[in-house]
Amino acid sequence: MEAAVASALTKEVVLKLVALLSEKHKLSRGLKDDIRFIRTELDMISSARDSHMAMAAGRDPASSSSRISMEEMRDLAHDIEDCIDRFLPCPCVACQGQGEAASVLRRVKKAATSARSRFAAEIHKLRSRLKDAHDRRVNYQAVNGSSAGASPPAADTGAETDPVGIDEPKQELVDILLQQTGPGKPGVISIVGFGGSGKTTLARAVYECPGVVRRFPCRAWAAASEHRDADGLLTTILRQLHTADAPLPQISMDGFLRTTECLIVIDDINKQHWDVIKSILPRETKSRIIVTTSLQSVANACSSGDGYVYKMSILNAEHSKVLLMKKVFFQGCSPELERGSTAIVEKCDGLPLALVCVAKFLLGENELTGSHCARVCHNLGHHMEKEADFTKLQQVLVNNYSSLSGYPLRTSLLYTSVFPNGRPIRRNTLIRRWLAEGYVQCQYKRSDLEVADENFRELIDRNIIRPIDASNNAKVKTCRTHGIMHEFMLHKSMSDNFITSLHDQNRSNFRHLFIQNHASGSTLSSNQRTSPASDDAAGSEKFRARSLTISGDAGEAASEFCRCELLRVLDLGECNDLEDSHLKDIHKLWHLKYLSLGGTISNLPKKIDKLHCLETLDLRKTKIEILPVEVIGLPHLAYLFGKFKFGKKDLRKSEIAEFSQRKSKLKSLAGFYADGNPGFLQLMAHMKELKKVKIWCESTGADNRGLPDISKAVQKFAQDGMDTTGIRSLSLNLGNTMGDFLGSIQEYCYLSSLKLHGQLSVLPQFVTSLCGLTELCLSSTNLMGHDLSNLRKLRYLLYLKLVEADLGSFTIDNGDFPSLRRLCLVVKMPILPAIKEGALPYLVSLQLLCKDLLDLSGMRIEFHDCLEEVALDSMVSARTAEMWETAAKKHPKRPKVVFLKRIDPSEPASAAKYVAADGPTREKCIVDSPQSGSRSKHDSFLKKTVVSDPPRVASEPSGAGNGAMPPSASIC
Repeated sequence: MEAAVASALTKEVVLKLVALLSEKHKLSRGLKDDIRFIRTELDMISSARDSHMAMAAGRDPASSSSRISMEEMRDLAHDIEDCIDRFLPCPCVACQGQGEAASVLRRVKKAATSARSRFAAEIHKLRSRLKDAHDRRVNYQAVNGSSAGASPPAADTGAETDPVGIDEPKQELVDILLQQTGPGKPGVISIVGFGGSGKTTLARAVYECPGVVRRFPCRAWAAASEHRDADGLLTTILRQLHTADAPLPQISMDGFLRTTECLIVIDDINKQHWDVIKSILPRETKSRIIVTTSLQSVANACSSGDGYVYKMSILNAEHSKVLLMKKVFFQGCSPELERGSTAIVEKCDGLPLALVCVAKFLLGENELTGSHCARVCHNLGHHMEKEADFTKLQQVLVNNYSSLSGYPLRTSLLYTSVFPNGRPIRRNTLIRRWLAEGYVQCQYKRSDLEVADENFRELIDRNIIRPIDASNNAKVKTCRTHGIMHEFMLHKSMSDNFITSLHDQNRSNFRHLFIQNHASGSTLSSNQRTSPASDDAAGSEKFRARSLTISGDAGEAASEFCRCELLRVLDLGECNDLEDSHLKDIHKLWHLKYLSLGGTISNLPKKIDKLHCLETLDLRKTKIEILPVEVIGLPHLAYLFGKFKFGKKDLRKSEIAEFSQRKSKLKSLAGFYADGNPGFLQLMAHMKELKKVKIWCESTGADNRGLPDISKAVQKFAQDGMDTTGIRSLSLNLGNTMGDFLGSIQEYCYLSSLKLHGQLSVLPQFVTSLCGLTELCLSSTNLMGHDLSNLRKLRYLLYLKLVEADLGSFTIDNGDFPSLRRLCLVVKMPILPAIKEGALPYLVSLQLLCKDLLDLSGMRIEFHDCLEEVALDSMVSARTAEMWETAAKKHPKRPKVVFLKRIDPSEPASAAKYVAADGPTREKCIVDSPQSGSRSKHDSFLKKTVVSDPPRVASEPSGAGNGAMPPSASIC
């Protein structure tokens, strides 16, 4: 797996080498030759690491010489990057001549142009080490090793013979399979999920169900992964469908499927296989097809049209324990052994294959105790790598990793193991950290951000990381890795000097460090070396880490940040004991690109403006109220988050002009108070790359001084968007202003997303004329039906959210909102809009969040042919919940009914946030849902997961890990 790290590292270092080789540095010829040699050799390192990974993937153990050679190559790559980072400042041409950047650059140029400089000597020394390493690699034939016959691991894990928690999903799929009689369009059932989640087991259970066998006596089962091309797959299917009346050579697949009731199951299908299968399917058929796949995009393609996607979900804690009882705890559990079994359940995170493999391993014990189970869990990563009982599980995990497209993406996946196991990870946080680490490179004419977003989508598509909830546009907002995949990746990362705890005695050799400890206990992972370094060694120790992430208490480490002089990412957002004084020397972290601070911080350090390379500053959890003006002037700052006021009352024209000349790179400013101080508003006009703004409005004095400034700034921001077609988002909390000042904004502006919170006397006219508006949220506006009816002019709107006391006066007529796909209504009173037939023709998700909702409240979901999901407040009555579930079963699409629970019931509706719940909680219902799954063609907007009482967080297994935080579906 270090191949991914080395290759991504190579690309980052090569960019720096290219910068050094540019004309502006005027290097000596000898130094240029050394740099060119290193640049070429780095590519060789990546190739060598590639071979090493192929051996591991093929289960062909590398020789000792190969392993030692790979470790040497890894260390060399790290040393090269360290050398360049210590000598090369920010390579941006625009930064030259600016303050400290210019000073450092002059020092580096002076050092680099001297043939006898320390930099030149280090480069020459590294070249010699690379050459020696290459010679050793050749002499001992460490490159090829014994990998010639290695083959990729099989993705199929086979069907479990005694499955647990499969009855309900099996019955659901059987009902769908049998409900259609006679010829019709070839509706395909796709079963999609992470490797080892039981896809094949579920498909086999449906295939062998007696009712299915009677209905489809002509059946075929084929594993696509066993065929290199679709022709071989088709031949296998035809052989099984062969009958005496139709000899194999004379069978026409098209005609046979059109006239015969057949059931075909294709296990582990890919896109290439499906394209061929699809091409020979008749337009109308009596046959049915079931496919399994790990790729969401493949499942969507197979089940497009009248098909159906079933998304596998993890086993809940109860069914995980039942599986262990069947496999290993045959005679029950004592209280001591029960504690050990709970540790196994938590570590395996509901993945059936992981539970089965651990159970097989435990069967070898003479006397099984809870303490031994706990030790196995603590060292699970080591056991997965070494023990034969885990071979099948390791094949699945390695295949998930090695099948990813490109080394930067593989490194990005490994990087997720720096977060605590079980903790939800914000998508945008993860992407910004990838960018700061250099794990994303531009491709063709696309930006780094576009490539990072594509990488994230691929990990979601492959079900390697689990989505928890989605944003307004259905993009995944928070996610988490599967627990067993996290364990596997963290073990490999530790073995390869990639990620470890700051408590590790060898911490100075690692690229990424973390501290994870909480009230519930430490999250130190398996195989972690925690012996503290001696005081003398610690005092002089230098770290080569590029990131430090702290969740919980930092302890003495709070004063050690600056010893990590090459840090790019410092994430202290979850640190509980950090003090302002701990940040006094943070300006020395010259390479820092990402900084997040937590709730114990009240003030930024005075020299914050020295963080020249800083790109992301996240202050949302801090107590900081005043933002120093110097922060806005940081040359690379692109993302600024918090809730603060401007640190200077009046800006001179010369200061504004100077800011304009700096060409601010700010893309997101969310957000600031507009309280009569025009500072932020004046500078907004000069933030040419700004895409997202959040403003809290405050009127000052009887004359509402400052509101015209807000109006002008908002209008300019929206009008500047007329030349773009991408994201342009504005969020306004109107406070005590009544929002009348928005009426002065002229029409014909561009926003893609608009959120207005606070009272409005009338809907601002510019709203309905916005070009490109696809997302709109109106919260606590007190607007009535006439004003809301004007929203029907927004023909391109995809998402609409209304948070009001009641919406009884709002009517949605035939033809209204012809593009809308998601409608969220949050009301205090159970009075909903009247939605007429023909309205909302493409509605996919309908959220009706009112705890007092009565029955169907006049809603007719049969009017919405595309509906895939209905979300209700978990406080609705059992009768109401039952009526909605019955209505959903009668709908042709069988939309999923999910229940959302308020995180804090005392909050007003306008500020409420929701998490998934198992069912209505006002009247306790017994819900027997062994293995819940998504029931829509695409990723579900909100996930339903079986939870204990009280309900768990969506998609979170009980006790999945320390530091878990509830995901939320926020109101705005």
